[in-house]
Amino acid sequence: MEKRSKDKEISTIRKRTLLPDKLKESQMKDRFWAVSPLDYRYYGADKEVFDRLNPYVSERAFIKYQLTIEAALAKQLAHKDWHVCTKEQANEIVQACKQVTTSEVMEEERSLHHVVRALVNCIQKKVSPSARPYVHLFATSNDITDTATALRLKDLTINVLMPDLVELEQILISLAREYADTPQIGRTHGKHAEPITFGFALATYVDRILGRIKRLVESADNLRGKFSGSVGAYNALSLRYPQDPALFEKQLLESLGLKPSEGGISTQIVEPEYVTDLAYAVVSSFSVLANLADDIRNLHRTEIGEVQEFYEDEEVGSSTMPHKANPKNFEHVKSMWKATMPRIVTVFMDQISEHQRDLTNSASERFLIELFVAFDYSVTRLTSALRKLSVNVERMRANLEMSKDWTVAEPLYILLALNGLPDAYSRTRELVRQSEKLGISLIDLVQRDQRIRAILDRLDSAQLAVLKDPSKYVGASGQRTRAVADNAELNMSMVLSQRIKGSISDLSLEHFREQVKPFYHYMGLEPNESATTSEARESDNPQSGAEVS
Repeated sequence: MEKRSKDKEISTIRKRTLLPDKLKESQMKDRFWAVSPLDYRYYGADKEVFDRLNPYVSERAFIKYQLTIEAALAKQLAHKDWHVCTKEQANEIVQACKQVTTSEVMEEERSLHHVVRALVNCIQKKVSPSARPYVHLFATSNDITDTATALRLKDLTINVLMPDLVELEQILISLAREYADTPQIGRTHGKHAEPITFGFALATYVDRILGRIKRLVESADNLRGKFSGSVGAYNALSLRYPQDPALFEKQLLESLGLKPSEGGISTQIVEPEYVTDLAYAVVSSFSVLANLADDIRNLHRTEIGEVQEFYEDEEVGSSTMPHKANPKNFEHVKSMWKATMPRIVTVFMDQISEHQRDLTNSASERFLIELFVAFDYSVTRLTSALRKLSVNVERMRANLEMSKDWTVAEPLYILLALNGLPDAYSRTRELVRQSEKLGISLIDLVQRDQRIRAILDRLDSAQLAVLKDPSKYVGASGQRTRAVADNAELNMSMVLSQRIKGSISDLSLEHFREQVKPFYHYMGLEPNESATTSEARESDNPQSGAEVS
C-alpha cells in the first residue's frame, strides 16, 4: 500500500515538472510541437486542407461521432416501437451530447483509462437522475466506437476524398483531350518503344482513377456498424427483447444511414473486412497516383524534358544551384505513398482479433486515419501541380524523331507479313542489325532489298507515310483517348448522380463541398470548442516558398 502511494506521488511530480503549464498550453496551439510531419508540415500547415479534413479526422471529430451514436441510441430507446425511456429523458441525453466537449472527455479519461466510459460519464453528469440509467444502455464500447468509425470514414470518403479525386480526374480528362493527338514516343523498360500520343498516356490514368473512384465509393457505402453487445450475441438486449433483439440494431443503424454486417452477425467488434476493403481502396488509389506522379516526374529529366512543373518567381529548387526547378510536387506524391502504402500490412494484421475481441489492434487502428489524411493531401497536391504543368510539344516531337530509324521496324515487319513475306519478323530483325552495324537508316537499307522494295511499291500512301514519319504511327491513340475521356465523364455522372445533380464540373463540385457536412452536424452536434491547433497555424501554403518534399 505504501509503495502504491509513493508511486502515485512520483507520477504526480513527473506530470507537474515534465513541462511548465504555459509550455503545455502553447504545445496545444503550436503545430511545431507535433511529432508527425503530417501535422506540422503538410495537413496541419495547409489551412485549406486542414479545414476540409479536420471535421472528420481529428480526435475531436471522433468524439463528436461517438456522441452522435449515443444521441441516436437515446432516440431509439424512446422510439414508439421500444418504449425503454420517455421522449423527455431521451431529449435530455441528446442535449447533453451536444454539450459534452472533447476536453471534458479526455480529462475524465485520465483517471479512468477508458475513453468510452469517460464519454458516458460526461454525458451522465449533464442529465437528471431519471435519465441517467438510459445513457449507453445495452451498449458496449465497440457498439459506439465501431459504428462511429464506419460513419466518419463514410463521411470522409464521400464528402472529401471523392470530390477531390473527381477534381483530379476532371483535370486529367481535360489534359488528355487537349493532347489527344500530340505525338509522343512510347516507352517500355525505360527505352523508346512505339509512338503514342501524350493524351493517350494520360488517358490510361483517367481510366485507372475512374476505377478507383468507383471502388472507394462502393467500399464507403458498404461500411457497417453494430449494436450487438459485448460478444455480439445481443445478450443485454435479449433481457428486454428476447424475440428479435437484432431488430433494435437494424433500426438504430438505419437512423444513421448504416447497416449491420451482411450476415447479421458480429463479435464485440464489426467484422474488420469492411474497413479493410476501404483502406485497400485508398492504398490502391494512392498507388495509381504514385505511378502517375512518377511518370510525369521522369518526363522532367533533362535528357527528356517533355514537361516542366511551374515555379513561382520566388520559389527555390536548390539551396546552391540557382537554375534548378525540380518536379517537387510529383516527387512528393511518390514519397508520401512510400511512407503510407506499407500501412496496409497493419490493416490486414488488424483483421485478427482473438475470440470475440482482444486489444492487439487497439493502438494500431488509431493510425489508420493518417492514411486517409496523407492520401487526400497528396491528391490535392497532385491536382495543383497538374493545373500548372507546362507541356513541351516540340521536345516530344524531337524525342520521337530521335529514334525514328528504329521505331519503323514494327510497322515494317507487320506490313511485310500482311503482304506475304513468310519470314517477315526475322528478316526485319536482321535488317535492324545491319542498319546498326553499317550506320545506315533502316528505311534506306530496305530500299536495297529488291524483294522488300517490290512489296513497298504495293503499299498505299497512308501505309508508306507511317514508314516515313513515326508521328503517323500512333495507332488509335487519339480515338481511344477521346473515348476513354467520354466514358469517364459518363461513369462519374452515374456514380455521383445520387449526390451531385447535373453535370460534373468545378462549380458542381464546389457546391457539393459547400453543402456536405459531417453527420454530427445533422444530429445538431456542432463542435462547441475551437480547434486550438488552428489558432497558431500559419496560413501559408507549403507549396509556395521553400521546397516541400
